[in-house]
Amino acid sequence: FATAGQFFEHRIFVDHCVPNAKSRVNFKGALSGDKAHTVWIGDVFIRANAEGTDTYELNRNLLLTDGARADSVPNLEIETGEIVGAGHASTTGRFDDEQLFYLMSRGISVEDARRLVVRGFFAEIITEIADSEIQDRLMQRIDDELVKAGA
Repeated sequence: FATAGQFFEHRIFVDHCVPNAKSRVNFKGALSGDKAHTVWIGDVFIRANAEGTDTYELNRNLLLTDGARADSVPNLEIETGEIVGAGHASTTGRFDDEQLFYLMSRGISVEDARRLVVRGFFAEIITEIADSEIQDRLMQRIDDELVKAGA
């Protein structure tokens, strides 16, 4: 969660060095404030002996305000033609106005609607964590960042 004036560079390196390896990278970020800037670099290396590998990397960014910027640099280096699959994707976007409209049409304030959308954005990853205490702490950190950002 990057806020006004902050710059974060996140690097992920996945090294497939055995046959039949599988990996999934799902990285999400939110940015709020003027000159909030993130760069995500996802490097996946499939070595020649890693035949049968299946890999996918995804980077999603949610821009909460104007003036925020997110860059994404996914890289695949593949040394064998015998893989199951290899791919990457990246999206950067603003709030879905339809989601906000739906929530507000149900009597939810714009502030609470924005908070719910952001929580839902991160919940896809956070709910994969087995420890509910860690889940709760992460959601609280997200709520705290939203309050600080005035979102």
